[in-house]
Amino acid sequence: MKTYSIKKSKHVLRHAYHRFQKKKSKLSPEIRHQIQEALLALQNEILQKNKNNADVLAKRVESLFTIHLKKSSWEQFKEAIFALAFALIVAILVRQVWFEFYEIPSGSMRPTFKEQDRLVVSKTAFGINIPLQPAELYFDPDLVKRNGIVIFTGENMDIRDVDTMYFYLFPGKKQYIKRMIGKPGDILYFYGGNIYGIDREGNDITPSLQPKSLNQIEHIPFIDFDRKLVVPRNPIGGIYSPIFIYQMNEPVVKLYVTSSNQVHGEMLNPAPVHDQNAPLVTSYGDMWGFKNYGMVRLLTREQVKNTADQNLADIEEGVLYLEIRHHPSIANVKMIRDELGRLRPSIGLSSSLIPLQEKHLKEIMQNMYTARFEVKGGKAFRYGMDPKAVSSNIFLPSLPDIPDGCYEFYNGKAYQIQWQGIATELPESSPLYRFSPAIVQLLFNVGIEWDTRFSPQVKNQRLVPARYTYFRDGSLYLLGAPILSKDDETLADFLDREQIRADASNPQSPYLPFQDLGPPLKEGKLDVDLIRQNGILVPDNMYLVLGDNHAMSADSRDFGFVPQENLRGAPDFIFWPPGSRWGFPNQPPYPFFNGPRIVVWLIAGILILIGTIYWRRKNVLPLPFPEDNK
Repeated sequence: MKTYSIKKSKHVLRHAYHRFQKKKSKLSPEIRHQIQEALLALQNEILQKNKNNADVLAKRVESLFTIHLKKSSWEQFKEAIFALAFALIVAILVRQVWFEFYEIPSGSMRPTFKEQDRLVVSKTAFGINIPLQPAELYFDPDLVKRNGIVIFTGENMDIRDVDTMYFYLFPGKKQYIKRMIGKPGDILYFYGGNIYGIDREGNDITPSLQPKSLNQIEHIPFIDFDRKLVVPRNPIGGIYSPIFIYQMNEPVVKLYVTSSNQVHGEMLNPAPVHDQNAPLVTSYGDMWGFKNYGMVRLLTREQVKNTADQNLADIEEGVLYLEIRHHPSIANVKMIRDELGRLRPSIGLSSSLIPLQEKHLKEIMQNMYTARFEVKGGKAFRYGMDPKAVSSNIFLPSLPDIPDGCYEFYNGKAYQIQWQGIATELPESSPLYRFSPAIVQLLFNVGIEWDTRFSPQVKNQRLVPARYTYFRDGSLYLLGAPILSKDDETLADFLDREQIRADASNPQSPYLPFQDLGPPLKEGKLDVDLIRQNGILVPDNMYLVLGDNHAMSADSRDFGFVPQENLRGAPDFIFWPPGSRWGFPNQPPYPFFNGPRIVVWLIAGILILIGTIYWRRKNVLPLPFPEDNK
């Protein structure tokens, strides 16, 4: 039998001693004396660091323990329950009030965070949280930074699939991670992938909204022009009316059919999204800068004929065509039959086409980004999809030449995803880099959703890819890059055609061309009047949050503003995986020392000190025996 070390003998002594103190009153005097003598002898040998004698005595104490002190099954069960309950209480308190480890579940915060990244999250960044409730004992709004990253709970918010289980035992709400953009009282406006704005006092906060350290992140003011619709359950006269369109989870547009069968639309201008001191917004396209952005997809010539609103009569030949849907309008409401067969009113959208040549497609490929995806048996599907649904899914795109595995594109580079989210850049010989118009179209049109239902199929198709375009400094941006520079003849010809269409349109229903309207500046300074007129107002005690990866992020554009009490903390450190992103996340630094952090750390330090003193009193040798007091 292996000889016990001094450390092991100490463990045997402490374990038997504490059990003896609990049970000695139930033992006979002879047994009590026998066990106490054995424990005293073992303690003396340990104090003298006599390993061999301590080994013999420790094994004798173990034998006595087995015979006289062994716990019953009921005692073992009670102790296990107590230990589990204590551990859970400590874990909940630490995670809710102090810090926790957080794993990124999706790609909504790329490139700052990627799927399976592990973070250390501080719960004392803004205040002192009340455990298991969306509330704080203390909160300092000055500690919340624009463009800082926040963790918040979905409690009492209109978020899909928000329920979860903590420790597989307690029902709760999921936590989410986004970038905090707007503070209470801010008014924000979108242009060129950037955000401009003023605070409650009318001060220009644009520099803090688009710092140079975050210039690779682009912001889009909507997910779709009519992403969230509220439609009546039953039609009247075969028509579903009225229809309400929500943005930022607030009703902004009402579409309806009058008794005389006229289709109308009206802006609702809800209080949370509009400065009540400014004139009412009368144009859906003007709201928040919607008119500065378009939703896009790539079409073949045949698909243009079958699915696009514009014909090719006056457009030069292209390898593929970029279709831009833009200028959502309530002045041109139309009746459509949607994908569910419902006859209902729909907002008007303008549509434009740009013929792209091979050089443009190569530029797109060099800036391509996609959602993380998996390939299995030549079929591609979005990372995280239920594997059971893969084999029977008829809407998965085909990548027949790609080996099974997990992949992603970012900034034109392809990566294979290995164990625990570690990314390895693929060599240029990889078949994923193989250039063709078909592969560019596939990656662009379905590279976010990985669902062929987002491919061009029919007119008035509501399922369109989460791809966007905008102007900045005269150039047309796609995928966050100036794919058509302001000097490009193709872009110049497009702008000429847009102006001709506008000039030739009916003044009663004018065509609004997709062109660079410029940033919200006046004489080189922020146009505060324009911001107040058309910007989005962040309500009191609310915050506007956006994901860094607008194409894959459900954020305030979907579920609305985040209540102050839902803010739970901020990420401090990325500790996995190793690589260039390891370390402090890309955000304005939160102060290391603040009031809430000092208070919580002080309380934690006091509790740890008390626990240490208590443990030492109970376990540091020599242990007290009745004979010590004689």
